[in-house]
Amino acid sequence: MNDQLKTDPSKPAQRMRAGSMTLTLGPWIVAAIALMAMPYIFTSNSALTIMNQMWITVVFALAYNMLLGQGGMLSFGHAVYMGLGGFFCMHLMNYIEDFGLAFPLPLLPLFGGLFGMGFAMIIGSFSTSGAGTRFAMISLGVGELIAACSVIIVAFFGGEEGISGDRTYGLPFFGVEFLKQIEVYYLISFWLMLSAALMYLFSRTPVGRMANAVRDNPERAQFLGYSARWVRFYSFCASGFFCGVAGGLFAISYEILTEENLNAASSGVILLVTFLGGVGFFFGPIIGAIAFTLLQTVLSLQTDLWAIYVGGLFLATVMFFPGGLAGLMMMHVPAIRLGKASGLIVPYIKTLVPGAIGILGVCALIEMTFHFRHGAKGDNEMTLFWTTFDSHTVMPWLIAGIVAAVGLGVARATAPAMKEAWDEANTAGGAS
Repeated sequence: MNDQLKTDPSKPAQRMRAGSMTLTLGPWIVAAIALMAMPYIFTSNSALTIMNQMWITVVFALAYNMLLGQGGMLSFGHAVYMGLGGFFCMHLMNYIEDFGLAFPLPLLPLFGGLFGMGFAMIIGSFSTSGAGTRFAMISLGVGELIAACSVIIVAFFGGEEGISGDRTYGLPFFGVEFLKQIEVYYLISFWLMLSAALMYLFSRTPVGRMANAVRDNPERAQFLGYSARWVRFYSFCASGFFCGVAGGLFAISYEILTEENLNAASSGVILLVTFLGGVGFFFGPIIGAIAFTLLQTVLSLQTDLWAIYVGGLFLATVMFFPGGLAGLMMMHVPAIRLGKASGLIVPYIKTLVPGAIGILGVCALIEMTFHFRHGAKGDNEMTLFWTTFDSHTVMPWLIAGIVAAVGLGVARATAPAMKEAWDEANTAGGAS
């Protein structure tokens, strides 16, 4: 009887443990189900290609967040480790083809990760003594150095043309030869779940916890007996490993790598992605990678000025929401817990809807200016928001200007009421 009472699941402590386990495993189970179901929702090869790119960017962004979000180390050249891992996997893929090696393709990202980690160990041995400007400048110098070597060391990097391979020459994995795009999708999804789970577990290890302490107060961490340098080094090497995994997945998906995969522009993009999602949250880079990939792929099909809008979104995020998109979501948790989140719906509609319409009006003015200045001679017609009109007449400019002015004006006029509603929703027992 006593043993039954001890294991009684109705006890509060055991119910709390069961609830905690559900909260921990629930998002992972939902994510796994969503990954398996998405190819049946988006069935085209182009959609699969976009999702493959999205998941690779997620792995890369999570690896970068291990460095920046957890360790406080700002790197301007972290694409080097992804690129080197990808190049190594591409060479290994070519060796499999040339010498007929019996090597299963799903293991390729593992070797890319090990190669990326090996190079991270070399660079981290002298760059992780500090996390400030010195580390950032070293990372920038290493990135520029490797990018320069990519056009000099042709045997490894393939020069300006890069190197390419064929993934189908690998040993079939349970009869799967990875000829179809959906087979590659599930391979990348598997490595995404595995890498994300391992990075999450790393953040819960003593090294991961101490990385947060070293980020916030390295002097106090050293006073407690922990070496800030070694903590940064371990985090740096772990980040290099998962960057190499992302590079291996890129090699499998696209079967070609060039200097663009490891230059400063790629490092800047992953910095933008991580900040956009939110460096203070584990799921922040996931949101940032999904949002950026959709903007880059879908929005670029609609306009040549997509980079301007992405840059504007990034600038607005840094200025007004330093916690990123994830931080913006988590700001609503207190209101939800207080049961007052419903009071924000109407103020949001009154402010954000006109603001969004006003922003669309500004975008219309930008697009018309670009078409007016750079359109071919005699090409006066343009299509915007599913409407074709003559951009050289006054009426479209007048309409876009009025929409922008009225929308932004209404949003500005209703912003104080939204702020009052926000204060009310986040105050227990009513506004103070």
